[in-house]
Amino acid sequence: MRIIWQGLKVTFGLFLVAGLVFASSVFAVLLYAKATGKETALFAAGSTVPIAKPPAPVQTAEVSTPQPTIQTKTSAMIDAPVFAQLPELPAGCEITSLTMLLHFYGITKTKMELVAEMPLDNTPVKLNADGSPAYWGNPNTGFVGDVTRKQRGFGIYHAGLFPLLKSYIPEAIDITGEPFELFEQQVASGIPVLIWTTIDFNIPYKWVTWDTPIGPIQTTYAEHAVLLVGYDENNVYLNDPYSGKKQLQINKAQFIDSWSAMGKQGLTYMKK
Repeated sequence: MRIIWQGLKVTFGLFLVAGLVFASSVFAVLLYAKATGKETALFAAGSTVPIAKPPAPVQTAEVSTPQPTIQTKTSAMIDAPVFAQLPELPAGCEITSLTMLLHFYGITKTKMELVAEMPLDNTPVKLNADGSPAYWGNPNTGFVGDVTRKQRGFGIYHAGLFPLLKSYIPEAIDITGEPFELFEQQVASGIPVLIWTTIDFNIPYKWVTWDTPIGPIQTTYAEHAVLLVGYDENNVYLNDPYSGKKQLQINKAQFIDSWSAMGKQGLTYMKK
């Protein structure tokens, strides 16, 4: 009898433990359902305890800051005066192009009046054995050599010529190194650009190097300057002091290559 009673106590204890475990499980499920708002689904027919998933990321609309765009006309043309550098100034393409720009602005100085005011670098030339310059002036300082070519003459670059332009036009700007689109925008606004290229509007096939008081320079004897007065999708239009032609049409891609080779130089002015 004692043995039977001991067996009943053990069996009852096992049932009690199992009941407590089951009750705890149900209570835990109910708590989970309450916390997650799934109590209705939990008691639906055939339902199972849902598996929690991480919340979906909040979708936010990307806000982009509007970028300013500069609208450039597809073509433009300016009616600017043209002057020839010849016969007086065989090496005077830059000062003659400056004369055109000043006349367009309203300053009626002649090329010969302006050439007398042009900055000069009078450094005497020293030659190599082959006759090429070993040491000479720097065109960024002033005109190098003789503009009349009665003696050896070369030219002047944007930095050397800019002070003279600025002395006549306070709004003058040096846009050397800027993208060609800016040069076009300038023309589209109605203002020409004094721009550097080569005499045949092609990339130079021969370069020369000499030392100067401010360091060596690499350049070409084909250096040339013109007045940019127009453009369209395929061409640019130039007032060329060498030929004396007005609105001379040159292939744009070809011209940009020559302009880039010559350092993307350009002088112009802003509207008042």
